[in-house]
Amino acid sequence: MSGPNNSALTCVLVANRGEIACRVMRTAKAMGLTTVAVHSATDDHARHVREADIAVNLGGSKAADSYLQIDKLIAAAKSSGAQGIHPGYGFLSENAGFARAVEQAGLIFLGPPASAIDAMGSKSAAKSLMETAGVPLVPGYHGEAQDAATFREAAARIGYPVLLKATAGGGGKGMKVVERDEDLAEALASAQREAQSSFGDSRMLVEKYVLKPRHVEIQVFADQLGHCLYLNERDCSIQRRHQKVVEEAPAPGLSAELRQAMGEAAVRAAQAIGYVGAGTVEFLLDARGEFFFMEMNTRLQVEHPVTEAITGLDLVAWQIRVAQGEALPITQAQVPLNGHAIEVRLYAEDPANDFLPATGTLQLYRESAPGPGRRVDSGVSEGDEVSPFYDPMLGKLIAWGENREQARLRLLAMLDEFAIGGLRTNLAFLRRIIAHPAFADAELDTGFIPRYQQDLLPPAQTLGDDFWHTAAQAYRQSATPQTRDDDAHSPWVAVSGLRLGLPAELNVHLSCSGETRKLQLRGDAGEQAQLQGEQLTINRDGVRRHTLAILRDDTLYLRWLGELYAIERVDPIAAVDASHTQQGGLSAPMNGSIVRVLVDVGQQVEAGTPLVVLEAMKMEHSIRAGQAGTVAALYCTEGEMVSEGTVLVELATETPIP
Repeated sequence: MSGPNNSALTCVLVANRGEIACRVMRTAKAMGLTTVAVHSATDDHARHVREADIAVNLGGSKAADSYLQIDKLIAAAKSSGAQGIHPGYGFLSENAGFARAVEQAGLIFLGPPASAIDAMGSKSAAKSLMETAGVPLVPGYHGEAQDAATFREAAARIGYPVLLKATAGGGGKGMKVVERDEDLAEALASAQREAQSSFGDSRMLVEKYVLKPRHVEIQVFADQLGHCLYLNERDCSIQRRHQKVVEEAPAPGLSAELRQAMGEAAVRAAQAIGYVGAGTVEFLLDARGEFFFMEMNTRLQVEHPVTEAITGLDLVAWQIRVAQGEALPITQAQVPLNGHAIEVRLYAEDPANDFLPATGTLQLYRESAPGPGRRVDSGVSEGDEVSPFYDPMLGKLIAWGENREQARLRLLAMLDEFAIGGLRTNLAFLRRIIAHPAFADAELDTGFIPRYQQDLLPPAQTLGDDFWHTAAQAYRQSATPQTRDDDAHSPWVAVSGLRLGLPAELNVHLSCSGETRKLQLRGDAGEQAQLQGEQLTINRDGVRRHTLAILRDDTLYLRWLGELYAIERVDPIAAVDASHTQQGGLSAPMNGSIVRVLVDVGQQVEAGTPLVVLEAMKMEHSIRAGQAGTVAALYCTEGEMVSEGTVLVELATETPIP
């Protein structure tokens, strides 16, 4: 847990970025500690850098050139006067070499001992340990041999579908579901590349893919004096791309007896490896109440706020105190369990496009109002850039209530108050999950999102006349009035639509979601519109409606039926259609780097053939042929950075690609 020096900490370096860095520094500052941020060249103006007392530039852009550089991190701690390093989660948080290097440098590591990370950092080793301890395991292969033939033989023995997982990984990186034998080799190679890129370790394991399981995890905490306890459980079943998007505590429907059985098993696992600090033991729970060990995460989890909400404890403060040799302040019998908490993860991604990560500028970023039972842990601010180099999570919304329904309704209100513009996010998608009747009924398992996909990912709705009329009113009310230098009160430059002797009339051309409309607003005694702050009020025929309307530069953001739409004003005379669709051209769906080019010019390919592999935000994405054809041209090379929309491959086909 700590190096040879257990003296009191006065300065802590956070070897991470984004919302976890901000969250750790918040507690450290409350404890009177000086905080040190590290950052890449890309993150020079990031929020965690702005909030720290001291910031050290690691250089580089990619994580491999900055946040994964152990020598640079230790040098940053030394130069800034930090006595301890908090690893956050992701990056090097479960890297035993990093923990060992911190200890050898005479610094305090605010995480478990390197020996514990060694024991549990490898999923294969952890499963072997649990098997020895008699904990039920999901059937699988966790051996040393890593060739495709070994995995094919293991998968045939286990039975499809199977799940490939990086032994040193987490967060869905290096994880692939394989349904058929013929898909195994490609999935294994891709998962190995993702694992190597994210964790510096390409080793894999394979296990049976359990259908309709619940993902329930136990938060454990141990001190250096041999005490260990569990802080209840969390249900993390709702996932996309094998990454959690909704977490809650306690797990709905879990009996006190099952909670105790899982908790005691988790404590035994932690004590077996001499664990110290915060950790999470993850289980698959089936409908019969049987649970199977999955893995142990030897770090603080993304979803730790829901545990804090139901216990009233600050787990980061516990980490800091335990690292300095203090005992746990309570016993197992004293662990609180009050009310219910639900958390959602806010990502920069496009749910309608297979959840591909999104990049760009946060032209609008408005968090929900603080209050009792409301918490937002975020790592961004309005105007920040979301780059392709890191995980796309922007932050988390956490709601607490005296019961699950109160927490759910409170979270819905928070989601309704949030507003983000400038790039795609999963905000509306999260709201649909929390509002869904099946979620309200606690119908939870890892197949929730695929099962209700039509409800959660509906086709784009048609924008009706009421929307366009409201948008025109919002634009007129929010547009900055123009003035003349020679006559500040001249009516001729106003946007009121003044016409002498006639009713006021305003013509405006607006564009939204690929559609352009000409709107004509005339003075109407039956309708009044007013914009106060960022709330548009329209009183029409005695019915008053309120909606959010925010102008940022030339873009108006309008909330309509639970969605936030970006509306642009169009000059119909100057507008030129600059779009050009190249016949057969396949373009990059996001900013990223080319990992592999899988075809050559002149090669014939079938529909679905992978052509190029793009890496963005630590995940690989295959660009595949839409239909059979011949590769006419390649416009990218391996290692090249490309922007969203860049044509990568030209495919000559017999019939046009729609």
